[in-house]
Amino acid sequence: MPTYDELLKSLVFDRDGLIPAIVQDYVTHEVLTLAYMNRESLKITLKEGRTCFYSRSRQCLWRKGETSGNTQRVVALSADCDGDALLVQVKKAGPACHTGEESCFFREIYEDEDVRPFSLSALLALIAGRKTSPQQGSYTTYLFEKGREKILKKVGEECTEVLIGGAKGDREETLYELGDLTYHAMVLMVEMGITLEDLVRELARRHVVDKKVKQERMQ
Repeated sequence: MPTYDELLKSLVFDRDGLIPAIVQDYVTHEVLTLAYMNRESLKITLKEGRTCFYSRSRQCLWRKGETSGNTQRVVALSADCDGDALLVQVKKAGPACHTGEESCFFREIYEDEDVRPFSLSALLALIAGRKTSPQQGSYTTYLFEKGREKILKKVGEECTEVLIGGAKGDREETLYELGDLTYHAMVLMVEMGITLEDLVRELARRHVVDKKVKQERMQ
């Protein structure tokens, strides 16, 4: 890891002493905001492990969440090829935008009609919404109303369907059933209060353990 002084030498600040910082959700990869840092705010960010920016409008430093409580814990920080922009990957506690939106980039200007944006995080949020705000006629709401036993039963049924498709060697059927299994598993996640971040953390833990075991076996 480079020292702070070594890092500064590799970065290019503008004539006002600022460098743009793109903040991205480490789990979902959603772009949260574009802010600016100066040398001091960058140093604070690295030292405290949470985002600190320089406000161009107020002409002062500001730690994200110091008034709202919506903090951002820094997981990784990278510079672009020219060293004149930063990518800050974070785990956020609360919305990133002062408007209350999860991301500052919520004002849609253009979208290709032939492309349907999709993300697991958006799907999980939709499923969670069907629990907190039930909708008549919604299958997801129906599952939550029936309770965990019904949800578990559906997860078990979809597991069986995946096994049948895989045993037949039918790729399309297996893919279809995997989609059903994934959906019902996500319903179970919401029912039990399990987030995507929890799941990613668990998978990452296994990866680290497996890597450590492999290294020990090679010694």
